[in-house]
Amino acid sequence: MLQPEHVETAAGVASEAAEKFNAGKVIIEHVSNSPLDHPLIHLPRVFGIDFSITKHVFMLWVVAALVFLIVTVTVRRYLRQDRLIPSGFMSALEIVVEFVRDGIVEPNVGRKWVNSWTPLLLTFAVFILAANAIGLIPIFDVLSLINHSVLHLPEESFMARVLHGGTTATGNYNVTAALATITFFAIVIAGARAHGFVQHWKNLVPHGLPLPVTLMLIPIEIMGMFVRPFALTMRLAANMTGGHIAILAILSFVFIFTELSGQALVGVGIGIPSVVLAVLLSALEIIVVAVQAYVFTLLTAVFIGMAIHAHH
Repeated sequence: MLQPEHVETAAGVASEAAEKFNAGKVIIEHVSNSPLDHPLIHLPRVFGIDFSITKHVFMLWVVAALVFLIVTVTVRRYLRQDRLIPSGFMSALEIVVEFVRDGIVEPNVGRKWVNSWTPLLLTFAVFILAANAIGLIPIFDVLSLINHSVLHLPEESFMARVLHGGTTATGNYNVTAALATITFFAIVIAGARAHGFVQHWKNLVPHGLPLPVTLMLIPIEIMGMFVRPFALTMRLAANMTGGHIAILAILSFVFIFTELSGQALVGVGIGIPSVVLAVLLSALEIIVVAVQAYVFTLLTAVFIGMAIHAHH
């Protein structure tokens, strides 16, 4: 039978363990979506699917609203001007539009279809770039620190719930899968518009091949139709999630070594190179943000071009 002092000792050990820094918990909470049992807004299930509003859904709305407002205000302000030469943010926006249209869309889909597919691919590029970039801004981490030290809001409040979960919506595989699904249907629509619905499916296999070879290629090509959006899904989400995990893991060394040694000086010694390395990785993440938006848009343009120019 446990003595009272043993119970107190066990409780003290448990309390101490609970107060220790948990790197895994910090990392997962930073990159994960809101827990299903604590969504921001509860909505009823439809056909067994939970449509509750979570952190990443909220961030999708934030990104979409920011992109819409900034682009709309910038373009309308430019149209109200008397001069044709853009200035300020409109110049940057024009550079992005021309780069996507002339550098990504036209070389892949051709001049005939460039105006048809530029709006979709431009939307992909701007939306993914904005979602990736906002994910690098630790605004919710700062708000969480303020809440923990000053506000002390209850866990049931909307503000406290919105602080749980990551801010990078494109690090969620559901989000990238939805974007890739749009790409999948865009490929089918592009091929059907260029060659007709039936001929598009015939174009999956080159003409004039022996029947045994054709029968072998049909399942391979059908599999390839689904592999392409799957690759888009995994590439974008994995790159955005992996970068955040790497940065947080390196910064966690400061707290881990401080607890192991029991001396703050050790944490300072580990913290200096950890912070430097984390800053370098953050700089690399800025490049990754732009590169991943470019790669997703480019590959979508390539896949659409392959459906349009099937004879090539």
